[in-house]
Amino acid sequence: MRPVLLLDLVGLTPRQVTAEETPSLHALGRRGSMAPMQSILPAVTCSAQATMLTGTMPTDHGAVGNGWRDPKSFEVALWRQSNRLVQGEKIYEAAKRRDPSFTCAKLFWWWNMGADVDLSITPRPYYPADGRKIPAIYAWPPEFGVETEGALGAFPFFDFWGPKAGLPSSRWIADAAIRTLEKHKPSLTMAYLPHLDYDHQRFGPRHPKSIQALRDLDGIVGDLVAAADRAGAATIAVSEYGIREVSRPVKINVCLRQAGLLHARSTPNGDVLDPFGSRAFALVDHQLAHVYCKTPGDAAAAREALEKLDGVGSVMTDEEKRDAGLDHENAGDLIVLSEPDAWFTYVYWTDPSSEPDFARTVDIHRKPGYDPLEMFLDPELKLPMLRVARRVAQKKLGFRYLMDVIPLDPSLVKGSHGLVPEDPTDGPIWLSSEPFRAGSEPGSGPGADGTIPMTSVKERVLDALFGD
Repeated sequence: MRPVLLLDLVGLTPRQVTAEETPSLHALGRRGSMAPMQSILPAVTCSAQATMLTGTMPTDHGAVGNGWRDPKSFEVALWRQSNRLVQGEKIYEAAKRRDPSFTCAKLFWWWNMGADVDLSITPRPYYPADGRKIPAIYAWPPEFGVETEGALGAFPFFDFWGPKAGLPSSRWIADAAIRTLEKHKPSLTMAYLPHLDYDHQRFGPRHPKSIQALRDLDGIVGDLVAAADRAGAATIAVSEYGIREVSRPVKINVCLRQAGLLHARSTPNGDVLDPFGSRAFALVDHQLAHVYCKTPGDAAAAREALEKLDGVGSVMTDEEKRDAGLDHENAGDLIVLSEPDAWFTYVYWTDPSSEPDFARTVDIHRKPGYDPLEMFLDPELKLPMLRVARRVAQKKLGFRYLMDVIPLDPSLVKGSHGLVPEDPTDGPIWLSSEPFRAGSEPGSGPGADGTIPMTSVKERVLDALFGD
């Protein structure tokens, strides 16, 4: 069995890999293999990772997005981490079945908690009873996290998500992967590097800050490939999607509310979406939205309203859902796609005075959809860092507080994803230190369209581990 380093370079596309801008990535492809990967729908983190881990589509593995409405409890949840939520055999489970001596370290890849791996680290804050949130990681076994943070310092949690999100999180994860390769020598080391995605969403993929983030990623990958070479490991790098420039935020839930379909409960802390009382509501996920409806009549009314909404590209039919691999009970009764230059905001309130208290905070679990504005500080705040410092002081003194520094202006967002790109070179990528195999074996090269299926990643990684 040959060890493998499997990198997830979020937001990287084949078009971005050039000898001038990304020499390390370009050299990796020249040395072994490089090809565009087919995008899946939705082109978002949790769905793409589940597809690569299992070799199946959302119809089978059930991860229809970064979140969904539970079909039994009707609770809406995003960014859940349990490995059990993904149906099907994962890479590390298949490898262990083939060879019981196989070991795996899973660093910040999603679906991490409870995964059948030997070493793992994933972000997981503490939530004390007084309402605070304390940044932390979850590691298994616990001593693996203790020794890693002891060697590298505490994981920079606020650089992983929020207005500060950026390069330090990728650097820490890369250093943890290098240390794990050298000290623990797993058969498979999986590392997730997120920072490129952040600036691409903030500024758009062609902005100078995004180009610098690309160069920074290339430098980190160079370090990782060198470490893998020293360990005698093959390097495989994948991505989940590409980011496209956007300019039109679409308030899909406001449309449903104005149509009398969405109900929000009035509370002392503002309006809160009511999934039980709503006849239809949308769980938004970048450029795709799952619309959950009470009855077929409500679905018809929602379709009629949404098809007229500016920025909506299409409302999928049941047949289109099946063809796209999204026919699962977790999926919405309607699946709505945006226009290429548009994206969906989760906002559902129409009166500023009824804004929920979590709207201006980083709160990935209570918002009924993904909120890219959590990567910004509100530009309308005269002294935003003073506001942050005051809130941190309140936290340290044990007071209740709201870190209310997030803007509500969706025009700030310049990049999004979720749709299948028209050109595969603007989608996800496959890179490897190993060349493609000839013929039609698991590690064979691109098909007639020049791409490899995302569903083939599992078998390609297994082939790198166990192949001749």
